[in-house]
Amino acid sequence: MTAAWWVLPVAYLLDRLLGDPRWLPHPVIGMGKAVAALEAALRRLVPPRRYRAAGVLLPLLVAGGSFALTWAALRLLAQVSPWLAALAEAALIWTTIAAKGLRDAGMDVHGHLLRGDLPAARRSLGMIVGRDTAHLDAPEITRGAVETVAENIVDAVVSPLFFALLGGAPLAMAYRAVNTLDSMVGYKNDKYIDLGWASARLDDVANFIPARLTALLLIAAAWTLRLDAARAWRTVRRDAPKHPSPNSGRPEAAVAGALGVRLGGENSYRGVVSFRAYMGDKTRELEPEDIPRTARLLFWVAGAFVLLGTVLWMWWSGGFAWI
Repeated sequence: MTAAWWVLPVAYLLDRLLGDPRWLPHPVIGMGKAVAALEAALRRLVPPRRYRAAGVLLPLLVAGGSFALTWAALRLLAQVSPWLAALAEAALIWTTIAAKGLRDAGMDVHGHLLRGDLPAARRSLGMIVGRDTAHLDAPEITRGAVETVAENIVDAVVSPLFFALLGGAPLAMAYRAVNTLDSMVGYKNDKYIDLGWASARLDDVANFIPARLTALLLIAAAWTLRLDAARAWRTVRRDAPKHPSPNSGRPEAAVAGALGVRLGGENSYRGVVSFRAYMGDKTRELEPEDIPRTARLLFWVAGAFVLLGTVLWMWWSGGFAWI
């Protein structure tokens, strides 16, 4: 990251104020097109028996290319003006964060539930989860919203901020490319088991530390917001390892413990029912207000990470360096 201590907080402030404006071209769209084009080229040029080896090229080219392009662009801007480079870096990091978008998506579901409009709540939930939503009742809709907000605190907020702190916009962009790759090819099915394995594994590695930092921050947030921090800690230790993802269980278990609810259970994907390990104890039924409670946890964690990261950067760089 540049020497400007304000880059990280400005990037987060832009996300809190503006979110993801539809009028602004988003780098993830370009990453998605690059992944699709590269996948098509690999399938055309590489025989299926070589897909596992070819799978390494996807993150190498897409994530590596995202890092290199961002680094080169900022380097050129710095030759013109260090201030311009710092502002551009803040703007680029902004595009890797989605705290406001995540909160707004959850609150959209919450609004429909409060109005008793289950069909609209199901449609809104269906836009942010992969499970079938057409026949879910209110508690299951709430569970879906709470789970996806909790899980994505890592992918949408803490991980990009973590990598921005380590390596500025270039590394944050590389992380976003890895995350995009995982969402497009990181599936354990016949189509992607070989071609997408490296992307999925790299996403797990990239999120390993941020997921655990997120769990700790969620426990601290629970204490500050007068939720059950002790139960959150116990639930993370007991239930997080049961989750099929090495990382997603950490924030989900922390949120479940903080709220005193049970997440996980049966989900249907294209008509096929699967069971996900329970996270938390069912001390009460899920209710729509658990969605804004989770959103408050999200914003607390994001703000705390930005504050701690900024202080750490100032200490590392030797104080307030304006540019």
